[in-house]
Amino acid sequence: MNFIPLTNIIFFTICRQGSVASEGSSFVCEGEGGGGTNIDEFQAAWNVTNAIQGMFIVSLPFAVLHGGYWAIIAMVGIAYICCYTGKVLVQCLYEADPNTGQMIRVRDSYVAIAKVCFGPKLGARAVSIAQLIELLMTCILYVVVCGDLLAGTYPQGSFDSRSWMMFVGIFLLPMGFLKSLKMVSTLSFWCTMSHIVINAIILGYCILEIGEWGWSKVRWSIDMENFPISLGVIVFSYTSQIFLPSLEGSMIDRSKFNWMLDWSHIAAAIFKAGFGYICFLTFQDDTQQVITNNLHSQGFKGLVNFFLVIKALLSYPLPYYAACELLEKNFFRGPPKTKFPTIWHLDGELKVWGLGFRVGVILSTIMMAIFIPHFSILMGFIGSFTGTMLSFIWPCYFHIKIKGHLLDQKEIAKDYLIIALGVLFGVIGIYDSGNALINAFELGLPF
Repeated sequence: MNFIPLTNIIFFTICRQGSVASEGSSFVCEGEGGGGTNIDEFQAAWNVTNAIQGMFIVSLPFAVLHGGYWAIIAMVGIAYICCYTGKVLVQCLYEADPNTGQMIRVRDSYVAIAKVCFGPKLGARAVSIAQLIELLMTCILYVVVCGDLLAGTYPQGSFDSRSWMMFVGIFLLPMGFLKSLKMVSTLSFWCTMSHIVINAIILGYCILEIGEWGWSKVRWSIDMENFPISLGVIVFSYTSQIFLPSLEGSMIDRSKFNWMLDWSHIAAAIFKAGFGYICFLTFQDDTQQVITNNLHSQGFKGLVNFFLVIKALLSYPLPYYAACELLEKNFFRGPPKTKFPTIWHLDGELKVWGLGFRVGVILSTIMMAIFIPHFSILMGFIGSFTGTMLSFIWPCYFHIKIKGHLLDQKEIAKDYLIIALGVLFGVIGIYDSGNALINAFELGLPF
């Protein structure tokens, strides 16, 4: 089956971003418009699944360790909320035709909606910054998880996790030469295929250990110090709202968008809750931040971790490329659009200093990973910060702002409740994960 990779959806979203440096004008990409890229509801569901069933699922059993049954309930509840906010966000793309009364699409992106609600300049800036933070933090997470996996594979070695991060950084530097989406899209596809196989292997291993499962270890009590971090992890794992407007615009039959979103999130909720629950039953109180580090056989753990590291390295180009595109569109298009000149020659080749800029982005993510070495804590911080804004607070605020005059009191109350939950999860999660990150700095550097 042919499908449009998630990479292209993200690229379309970036191309429609408002410039931070300009007067709020939208970017125009050659060939934009989706010609030849229309997809059906099953292909759209594949892309949503790509976004919310990624590599970071390996940290969900750690959430069950701290939240017990409440973490499992959260995996289902947050799936419902994110599905709802995705729907209301897409509703904000449409307005009724004054002549016919039919709904017509008058906006095409998250940024276009934000411009209506926050103003042309502030709306573009707010969403661009939030998206840039999430993309760069995702890059950092890939480096961190590589360090954790390799350190778990060789626990008696002379390298600690930070040393491994510097080592894997060597293999990331050539990605500064990426110039097109074709290779990034191919890598993203094979990363998804490999992750399906790895998940099957992990679940198969856990099922074989069913005789040792600790059914009584899953509790209703909550570790209030660490559970908010786990909530951030769960929120982060469901973040997909930023590209949903572009995805819906690429569908052949847009009337099936809600159906597609329902089933993709139902499948995600069932798989995530089941994965987190089964893996925790297997490893119980010994559950680690990255579940593969719990595998008892050193050789088997090393093999699975090795392939996960390869997958993480091949996953890195997607958020990295999108972040570079966003930075270049905002700052490097040349006067008068932006302050700085373009990093590209007319023949499509990178300028030397442009290559230095792109390599600098890679180095900055590696250095941030080295200074913030804890995978789950960092993911919880990102989910509590940008995840709650992009997936909880802003979509419901946009819905009230744009469609409020058409909503009944029940719908408005539902939006306000989700906004309140987003603020609550965000504030508590940022506070707890922020404190945990500060404590993480106490770990000395490996040199």
